[in-house]
Amino acid sequence: MNRSSFDLLSTVEYGGCSAKLDPAKLSELLHDIPLPVDSRIMVDVSTHDDAGVYRLNDDTALIVTTDFFPPVCSDPYTFGRIAAANALSDVYAMGGRPLLVLNLTMFPSEGIPVEVLADILRGGQQTIDESGAFTMGGHTIDDPIPKYGLAVTGIVHPEHLVTNAGVRAGQCLVLTKPLGIGVAMAAHRLGLIGSEVYEAAIGQMCLLNRAGAELMQKYGIRGATDITGFGLLGHAKELAEASDVCLHIDSRSVPVLPECLSLLRDGCIPGATFRNLRFVGDMLRADCPTEYKMLLADAQTSGGLLMAVDADRAEDLVADLHRTGLHPFAAIIGYATDAEDAAKLIVT
Repeated sequence: MNRSSFDLLSTVEYGGCSAKLDPAKLSELLHDIPLPVDSRIMVDVSTHDDAGVYRLNDDTALIVTTDFFPPVCSDPYTFGRIAAANALSDVYAMGGRPLLVLNLTMFPSEGIPVEVLADILRGGQQTIDESGAFTMGGHTIDDPIPKYGLAVTGIVHPEHLVTNAGVRAGQCLVLTKPLGIGVAMAAHRLGLIGSEVYEAAIGQMCLLNRAGAELMQKYGIRGATDITGFGLLGHAKELAEASDVCLHIDSRSVPVLPECLSLLRDGCIPGATFRNLRFVGDMLRADCPTEYKMLLADAQTSGGLLMAVDADRAEDLVADLHRTGLHPFAAIIGYATDAEDAAKLIVT
């Protein structure tokens, strides 16, 4: 089947997870929204976790989440794949298995060929099929700027649930995918990188976090999150706050896409990076080169999992991630200690 050649990037200024609202403003906005109260709710929005969790019985809990955004790449089919992988990631980050999805689509009734939307949905369906989930329908809205994503329902055994409140002092931090997605996409739009770096970024965004979720269960991991629009620092902040620990990150151990550090040194810094740095604020104590600090705040789209694993098993986990053939960038990037002062993130 022929695919559309329409350039989706011509429709947006901010694409992917960089289009998220400022996290600090979002926290302020949600502050006065009342929380649901029910003994069966295992995870609500109070800890800013990746999804909500509701216990059905002793053996099954439901994971519910949604995610959608404007185009992050030019090709409609690829955009569909990335948006679906990003939405499914929240279930994987909780240690679960996606079961059912609904398509969420915003698309203009005029100005863009309808075949573009068909390609977006086909791309999304490819990724949904890879996950083993089932598409049950969806919803469309007439909107001048295309947007696509999913509402996802997953399942997990209540005793195997992974949350951002499960990190313990003494554990090591493992990251499964490289950083630099936001930098690479900005550089691509400016014509600063070649096809090799661009395709590497696309490949990482299309990659499901399924293998990482399965290994979290093998290693008994109970503390993790996925890295998306708030950058490694923003999501690590939420991890540290929910778990009441301090996270120490070795910036030079963090995996990074090719050329992204040199791009940052040359000033190719997306605007969302500064938003994310404002979000972590005084909780960050950084003693590292500026380009590394900017990298850690770079907004990721469909980024990797940040897991906390017992120190004596961290190297085995990384080796298993490498053996999947899907996560060659996986690395130990730091460790957790007891929180002692306002600094929750220490970067060296």
